[in-house]
Amino acid sequence: MTTPIPQPPPLPIIGNIRALDPANPTESFVRLAKEYGPIFQLSFFGRTRYFINSVELLNEVCDEKRFCKSVSGALEQIRNGVGDGLFSARLGEHNWEVAHRTLVPAFGPLGIHDMYDEMYDLATQLVAKWARGGPEHRINVTDDFTRLTLDSIALCAMGKRFNSFYSEEMHPFVGAMVRFLVESGARARKTKVEAFIRREPERQYWKDIEYMKSVCKELIEHRRANPVDKKDLLNAMLFGRDPKTKERLTDESLVNNMITFLIAGHETTSGLLSFVTYYLIKHPEVFQKARKEVDSVVGRGPVTADHITKMPYLEAILRETLRLNPTAPGISITSHPDQGDQVIGGGKYFIPKGITIFCNLSSVGRDQSVFGDDAEDFRPERMYGENFTKLPPNAWKPFGNGARGCIGRPFAWQEALLALALILQNFDLKLDDPSYQLHIKSTLTIKPGDLYIHATPRDGVEVLNIERKLYEGVRAPPPRQGSRAVKAEQAASGKPLLVLYGSNAGTCEGLAQKLGQSAGGRGYAAKILPLDDGIGAISKDVPVVIVTASYEGNPPDNADAFVNWLKGADSSKKLQDVHFTVFGCGHHDWVTTYQRVPKLVEAEMLARGATKIAARGESDVAKGRVFDDFDSWQDEQLWPVLAAGTTDSQPNDALDMEIDKNARASHLRHNVQNAQVLRNDLLTPAGAPEKRITEFHLPDGMPYEAGDYLALLPVGNIQTISRVLRRFVLPWDATMTLRKGAHTTIPTEVPVSIMTVLGSYVELNSAASRKDVATINKYAKDEDVVDEKLLDVPHPPSVLQVLEQHPGIELPFSVFLSMLTPMRIRQYSISSSALLDPRKVRIVYSVVNSDPQHLGVATNYLKTLPAGSTVQVMIKKSHASFHLPDDLKTPILMLCAGTGLAPFLGFIEERAARIAKAGVSSSDIGEAVLFVGCRDPDQDRLYADELDRWQRDGVVKVYYAFSRRPEKSAGCKYAQDRLWAERDEASRLFAAGARAYICGSSALGKGIADVVAKLVVAKAKTQSKELTLDQGLKWWEGLRGERYAVDVFD
Repeated sequence: MTTPIPQPPPLPIIGNIRALDPANPTESFVRLAKEYGPIFQLSFFGRTRYFINSVELLNEVCDEKRFCKSVSGALEQIRNGVGDGLFSARLGEHNWEVAHRTLVPAFGPLGIHDMYDEMYDLATQLVAKWARGGPEHRINVTDDFTRLTLDSIALCAMGKRFNSFYSEEMHPFVGAMVRFLVESGARARKTKVEAFIRREPERQYWKDIEYMKSVCKELIEHRRANPVDKKDLLNAMLFGRDPKTKERLTDESLVNNMITFLIAGHETTSGLLSFVTYYLIKHPEVFQKARKEVDSVVGRGPVTADHITKMPYLEAILRETLRLNPTAPGISITSHPDQGDQVIGGGKYFIPKGITIFCNLSSVGRDQSVFGDDAEDFRPERMYGENFTKLPPNAWKPFGNGARGCIGRPFAWQEALLALALILQNFDLKLDDPSYQLHIKSTLTIKPGDLYIHATPRDGVEVLNIERKLYEGVRAPPPRQGSRAVKAEQAASGKPLLVLYGSNAGTCEGLAQKLGQSAGGRGYAAKILPLDDGIGAISKDVPVVIVTASYEGNPPDNADAFVNWLKGADSSKKLQDVHFTVFGCGHHDWVTTYQRVPKLVEAEMLARGATKIAARGESDVAKGRVFDDFDSWQDEQLWPVLAAGTTDSQPNDALDMEIDKNARASHLRHNVQNAQVLRNDLLTPAGAPEKRITEFHLPDGMPYEAGDYLALLPVGNIQTISRVLRRFVLPWDATMTLRKGAHTTIPTEVPVSIMTVLGSYVELNSAASRKDVATINKYAKDEDVVDEKLLDVPHPPSVLQVLEQHPGIELPFSVFLSMLTPMRIRQYSISSSALLDPRKVRIVYSVVNSDPQHLGVATNYLKTLPAGSTVQVMIKKSHASFHLPDDLKTPILMLCAGTGLAPFLGFIEERAARIAKAGVSSSDIGEAVLFVGCRDPDQDRLYADELDRWQRDGVVKVYYAFSRRPEKSAGCKYAQDRLWAERDEASRLFAAGARAYICGSSALGKGIADVVAKLVVAKAKTQSKELTLDQGLKWWEGLRGERYAVDVFD
């Protein structure tokens, strides 16, 4: 026996129309849900709708075998403007199926990543506008976020700049869209009589539809007349083909879907960002926690695409906001046409066939049985990490359900995270009206009504600096390099390998193609097919690699037939003794279906007699490391197994190249810029370990802060290069030419000087690996075999050293070169402040030259550079915690040894500059104390004159520890000893809120931690508490990143 579904008392004819506020139906639905519970019904002029308000019932109706999307009410009216577009199509409409299969790849992870630079450009326009407006400017939050999101979807997806931030008025498309949405909702509620009487809104309605269509037709015509080689949404719509039917979108479908994307692609995201802004202002503790995450991940530099995937607390804020205020406030569904009447709620509620059910997401998100007694409160922690993943299935559905879910979700998520990170990085926010209470403005989506704020640049941030930093832009990462390859003819005639992919968004197809490329370099000839086409291609004689994803737990479109075949009886005979492995892609937000299809494929194949050759790999695309995960899986799981079956008689390690000994050419490379050496001075006297200071003049657009690093691309020293030339009997002017197709960072198809290659492109001192030794032994005679035990030492020899120890091994130079890793950038702590001159930067370093067989590449390069030399450099940001406090009144403690002094020279110089700029005396600011460990006051007391002057000026107080002359430093040999000797002063400053900084070896860090632990234990005893040293260490470690920062360089 089912339970009657409750309903407010209806009035004759009009039913429950008065139960709703027509200006804000969402809040009306939430109010009714509180009164009537998990389900209620409303009737309007003889039409009945059911409303679901609980997670349990929502989960049940998300079953796409029983229920499907209902196109009725306001959504039926929206079809007047967008027809059978992706959002408004009915179940089974052919144009929707073609468009969906064609356009989903445009919003895959690779496509979204490619849109980042344009998205960043527009987000910086928002930040620049707020910065220029100043603290007194009254910001209409929803308007500015609408400008941002409309311009973003237009530019990123269609190549059109609306330039909304350069006009006081919104783009006319926005006005037409808002009127269209509001009137569509109104038309759904009107009687025929009312519609006849109110003629003017009707005329405006169709006028707005025609205008929106004209905007889209203009974009289409412009792109057809001016084609571009860009993988954006518009090109996908114009030129893409349905992978199943090979059809293209019709012109009508093109226009329908462009309007759909321009509306859906900005309206909901602007609402999300507006709600987030309100909640952050009302919850300052959340604001500060979010800012701390941004500062830790990004620092003060540009926000990059890589940063976006590393801010889980910001993601939790977005999720929590959408839980309370889903900007698309509901999902309309009905029973599937193939099904009859339905009963839900454990047999409790009868749902007649054809009835429309509105899933009231605003109330579902407040379900106390799932979200707790504080479900009405904004608390992002409930949506963070495991708390989110442990939610019941379908508890959070702001992007729709299943096949009809929002395909633009990755776009919206990246856009919202980027905007939020930039705002937190640069502004403090406050409400224009402190008494403002959140109320909802509703079209068919929802936004905060009448929300105005003020944005003030945060402490330490100046307007000009904001704009300078923003318009530095985000440098693209260097192109991804493939692994080493062997001869092209080998790949063409290699062993067969079948690579099958299941992919809607194009990511898994891209991985399959990548695998095919690397297979050629491993002696395999890969055949790459969609999974559905692989049914007839599988053979027990050919290993099979399957790369696939899940979509809400279902197979990709081009894998559905394969999965169904797997489950059938016919597959057993075909799969017996087939050797296979699987790599799966997924997204952690789909908790209950994460990796479902890859796991299913693996299990079904094993059950039907196939043999797994490597562990299943997986990647979470939300983390943005798909290619890195896939590379690691290939190298660690797949290729070791496949290579074990290789029977090549000859070693296959050589790069395909020729050596020309009659000419020389030089080619340099790296993603850096040129700087000039201004001075290069020795800091230590003759006979002491060599320490130097080098000052550079930076190029434009390379700002830095004290605490950052200067990274440089060195050139190898001539002594080590000469050893290579002697070992391989090569003249100094020998050149080489790598054949095209060799996957390497060395230029191909042009002659390159071997000295240039050895000095500029490869690392000669990197330790030999066991794989390298195994390769060398392929060329060794019995008496010359290299013992792998020589690697079992703290500092293993390089490949060159191994060969020098075994002169009888005739290893080809090409094989030697293939073992070497690319030349890497070295980084050094900056020892200057940009406040004195933003174009000048200094570094202090020790020259590594004690072992002639292992000369430090970068330091021996630097020491030779006279003033005027050109060096390739870049600035690398240090951890956000390793910068000076914004407030000069905050005390600081600095502890270092040797050239660990370098960053603190920059800190102290910056303090001196800030004191002078502020016009205050040193007594008005927080104290700064420096503990320095060095050997001898007469040999390596670095920057002695400057430090003495800064001490006299009250900028810093310095305590030395001289390891070879402790009598000159209060009997202390090391910096940690001096810290213990001055423990009363250090404890006083730390208790007063001082931030501590440590730079030096790990031994220094451990020594300081031990001293702190002793201090903690001693203090506990004065309070009649018993603590162990281990507890003291644990307390100290818990403060890392908050009260102290560490930069360890060994």
